[in-house]
Formats: sequence, C-alpha cells, structure tokens
Amino acid sequence: MIHGKWNSITDVPGVKVGHVTLNEQLPNDDYACTGVTAILPHSGNIFEQKVPSASFVLNGFGKTAGLIQIEELGVMESPIMLTNTFSVGAVLEGTLAYILEENRSIGDSTSSLNIVVGECNDSYLNSMRLMKVKPHHAIEAIQNADVGPFAQGAVGAGKGMICFGMKGGIGSSSRIVQCDEKNYTIGVLTLTNFGKSGECNIADWLGRTVNIPPQSEANNSKPDGSVIIVVATDAPVNERQLKRLAKRAAIGLGRTGTHIHNGSGDIIIAFSNAFTIPHTSEGMTVAYELLRDDHPVMNDLFQGVIEATEEAVYQSMIHAETTNGRQGRTVEKWSL
Repeated sequence: MIHGKWNSITDVPGVKVGHVTLNEQLPNDDYACTGVTAILPHSGNIFEQKVPSASFVLNGFGKTAGLIQIEELGVMESPIMLTNTFSVGAVLEGTLAYILEENRSIGDSTSSLNIVVGECNDSYLNSMRLMKVKPHHAIEAIQNADVGPFAQGAVGAGKGMICFGMKGGIGSSSRIVQCDEKNYTIGVLTLTNFGKSGECNIADWLGRTVNIPPQSEANNSKPDGSVIIVVATDAPVNERQLKRLAKRAAIGLGRTGTHIHNGSGDIIIAFSNAFTIPHTSEGMTVAYELLRDDHPVMNDLFQGVIEATEEAVYQSMIHAETTNGRQGRTVEKWSL
C-alpha cells in the first residue's frame, strides 16, 4: 500500500499540524524540554463545523480531556492538542481562549465547548513539575498549524518523549486506499513515549539487521510512558466506523513490539473530515453518504491504519535528535 505525498497525517486534505517547542536550560539542573502540538481536522471553524470522531482506550493510564463527550456524541469540535501530563490544564485553557475568541456565542447564546487534549509523561527529561507550558503556547501551536510537511521527532509535544529507550516524540505516516470509485487517504500522527529497547521491532520493519542499543538509564528510570495515536481520514465514515478504525491502530502499535506496560496510557483518537456536522441547523434530521461496512474498501482502510500507525511510531524515532534534559540527562537518537 503506497503512502501519500508527504507520508504524514497532512496528506489527508485540509488537516493541519502545528508545534511549539520549549528547550531551555533552567537553574538548579532543571530543564524545559517539552511543548505543544496541535492537529486541526480542517481549515474552517471547527466548532461551527464539527467532524465525526471516536476514541479507543487500549490502556487507560492517561489524563486526557474531552474523550467522554466524543464517546457520547461522536463529534469533535476543537483541535486535538498534545502536551505533557502536567500541562493538560494549561493547554486546555489556551485552546479554550482561542476558540472563545473565534466564537463569541459559546457560553452565551449557544452551548459550551468540548476541548480534546492528550498527554504523555516527559518527566525523565523535562522538569514537568515547573509546568513551563502556558496557555499562550497552545494558542501559538494552533496559529502555527499548516498543511503540508511538518517537523517530526523531538519537537512540540514530543520534545521530551522517549520511545523504546531512545529518543522518540512526534511521528507520522499515511496510506492511500485505492478503489475503483475513489481513492481515500489514511493519516496517522503518534506521540510516542513507551516501550523498552529490547521490545522494538524496527529491524523487522526495515528488513535488515540493526544494532539494538543496550538497556539504558532511560529504560530503567523513566515511567512506563504512553502513546497518543491520532487517525485521520477523508473517507466518509461515521463515529461507529471510526471506532473500528481506531481499534486497528492498536494492531499497528502491537507490531512495533510494545507490551503495553501497566503504567502506559495507550489512547487512540480518530476523525473523518469527509463531511462536517453544522453546530446549528433548522432541520430536524441530517443525511450523509457513508461507506458500507461490507464493502472491500473497509478492509483496505483497516490495513492502511495498521501500516501507517506502525510506521508513524518508527518515524518518531528516525526523525528525533539526541536530546538533553534535566539533571544532566541525555537520551540518544536512534542510530540506523
């Protein structure tokens, strides 16, 4: 199965990604080694034009915001924001401020707002207790979001993350699902912060022998970690079908070799921007054209999600650079 032009989630038309990265030596051996990443489902007003969405929690050791309403209503009305564990509140506040400025009716003449924030624990490298991510960083990440290629590896929310004992962070990949009637795109973005080096199957994916580094201090000292997986598509599917796609991302994650450790939050969020759902409508009913579950294209979408998820994990490692952090710690990049 081939990948898109950029081999990233932004191959799905209209999807935008933006980062803000914090990288600063602080007094007393502290270090700001963290950031924010924003994924925008489309270029319009996301609150006014919501997208069908779903989530799947593979292992629930996580502190995300906004998934309950997605589970209940099957729509998303904010960017998907990623950051570190202790910055969920600040990022939610900043995203709230941004969307309130864009939509003066929220909390006044119309309903409230559901903001989606995912997180991973970057406290091995980042002085997370200092909570250096502020609300304005979330706003800047949204404003920085754009279509086309974007930085991966140790950037944005991925700045302080560790994958399989080596430097991880933001990774992305895509697949084109080809059928006679129309082609669809699957895009995946991962925030990787999980696994031990001995589990990693990157050698199998590369199809050649690689040197697996020995167990490092990062392997033994960091928390179990987490991964956030964002699946995007322009295929016309509803929230139930998106949950089916999200579950297949877990298969792609498993291919990398992770054991899904006890303290790992493994959470998948999926959306489609094939159509939008208006916040207000004069009509009592809505009608959308959807793919049939029993059409062969659904199996191809499943395959695309699995392949793109596995590759997105590895891309987070391939693009990452050796990174310094608090207490003089260093996590090395993966050496191919």
